[in-house]
Amino acid sequence: MTDEWLTLSDAAKLLGVHPSTVRLWSDKGAIPVHKTQGGHRRYKRSEILLWADSNSKSRNEALEPEGMMNEVVKNVRMQISEGRLQEESWYQKLDEDARSQYRMSARSLFQGLMTYMTTDGHEAAQEAYAIGYEYASRARRYNLSYVDAAKAFLFFRDALVESIIKVYSEANIPVKRAAEMYTKIHTFTDDILISLLETYRKLEHANH
Repeated sequence: MTDEWLTLSDAAKLLGVHPSTVRLWSDKGAIPVHKTQGGHRRYKRSEILLWADSNSKSRNEALEPEGMMNEVVKNVRMQISEGRLQEESWYQKLDEDARSQYRMSARSLFQGLMTYMTTDGHEAAQEAYAIGYEYASRARRYNLSYVDAAKAFLFFRDALVESIIKVYSEANIPVKRAAEMYTKIHTFTDDILISLLETYRKLEHANH
């Protein structure tokens, strides 16, 4: 049945993109979308397939940051699995459960950055605050100092930046465009770090 209704996630799977990308295209009116009475986005399979066929070039251009970020994430995973974490002083203070939580926390940073890159920073402040809060509350939970909390975040931030440099260099991305990307990343991650430190201080005072 070609005219079945799809959710945003279904449409994203059909197109092979991240749901945030489909949301962005929908909000810009670039892709056929219908709204339910409750305000949910719905898509007709036939319309999505037709749109994908007729917009293959622009779709590939729009997908480029997404594909690049996927490569970056793979590269970061390789870096982290090479034992670099074990050398970190803050990591050595954690038990296995805490270590597992921190390894998973890299994911929220990647997802936040991907959302930031694909939505022109519209929800960036909120996203940065949420990630900073997550890192601060986790550090408090595992009795890490605010210095160690910052070190933990910077470890993942630096691994991410190194991977982006590697992937973009190999892809021969123009210098100007790469520079814009690095500026965006540092602006976003600086906001996260500030949120982390502010949240840590508030949590510390709340417990006194």
